[in-house]
Amino acid sequence: MTVSALETMVGEWITVASSDAIDPGYPLAVEFGGEEVLLYRVDGLLYATHGACTHTYASLAGGYLDGYEIECPIHQGRFDVRTGRATREPCEEPLRAYRVREVDGAVQLSNTPF
Repeated sequence: MTVSALETMVGEWITVASSDAIDPGYPLAVEFGGEEVLLYRVDGLLYATHGACTHTYASLAGGYLDGYEIECPIHQGRFDVRTGRATREPCEEPLRAYRVREVDGAVQLSNTPF
């Protein structure tokens, strides 16, 4: 499958990285819609969330990925990368989760709600 010019123009799916740029166990920070978004590969599947902790607004790119949870490097709060749900205090507000897919070696995000 290839990305059509119409999809790119409409903006439903936007290529943000190559598939081989995402190492399992490590988040990859990309820019999407003017904001930092993190891409994760866990058990062979891709996930994407907003890149800033909702508690301290620190970048989660330097955080520790433990299974399906990303840990904030500041206060060790955690979020589930599949849904964005806060899973450990002091974090309470969820991260925004994004729809993500792989197409012909490219990772794409959707700007439509998850």
